[in-house]
Amino acid sequence: MSATVRITAVSAVAAAVLSALATAPSAAAATHPALRLTPMGSHRLVGPDGSRISHSTSSNWAGYAATGTQFTSVSASWTQPSVTCTSATSYSSFWIGLDGDGSNSVEQTGTEADCSGGHAQYYSWYEMYPAYPVNYSNSVSPGDHFTSTVSTNGSGSFTLTLTNTTKGWTKTTKKTLRNASLASAEIIAEAPSSSSGVLPLAHFSTASFTSASANGQPIGNYGPDKINMASGSTTKATTSALSGGSSFSVTWIHS
Repeated sequence: MSATVRITAVSAVAAAVLSALATAPSAAAATHPALRLTPMGSHRLVGPDGSRISHSTSSNWAGYAATGTQFTSVSASWTQPSVTCTSATSYSSFWIGLDGDGSNSVEQTGTEADCSGGHAQYYSWYEMYPAYPVNYSNSVSPGDHFTSTVSTNGSGSFTLTLTNTTKGWTKTTKKTLRNASLASAEIIAEAPSSSSGVLPLAHFSTASFTSASANGQPIGNYGPDKINMASGSTTKATTSALSGGSSFSVTWIHS
């Protein structure tokens, strides 16, 4: 039986910010990227009973998640998808990370492609839950090629590296998190969440990931869970089979 999962963790502060943004003109969000609605909630995946997903359905994730051992590194490359925007506000994230699949810690970095007021917005970020996600100020455009690694020494020190090889910039963030579970490694396309639940998924067409690895090996070596994104009977995004144990794509189906 497929487990349906969604993000539920968001603070009262974040909820207040979201409420304020909901009443602001859409043009303000486009002018001030730091005030975007996302990623305000955690990118942590939590099942109804707090357990890891064991089959292939999530209400907000599509991609691959490996579990079953301790993970100290995860890496992948991807091309930043473009989004097709209507007047509706919608969101999409593309990232790699350790933890988040049924655990209470998150160490992730990636990119975003959102729609606000009919306009596309692109940016990048990192998250070390329970701290809030942090947006980078570096320019992101559709078609940019990214490489990324999240790694730890196993004793609480983390290095999160995100490189835009097209524009020639790299962000390296070093953080400490002593209680990290190190229980999963993921490469994911996501519909971000707010305090009210999973947000509408932006129409991103296809996100292609390559060189997906965990602990220095192709992620396919760990028999990872292939996750499709669905809400009830509506499939929102599908994940392809792994090619060579390390390449796959996620295809948008429905908001």
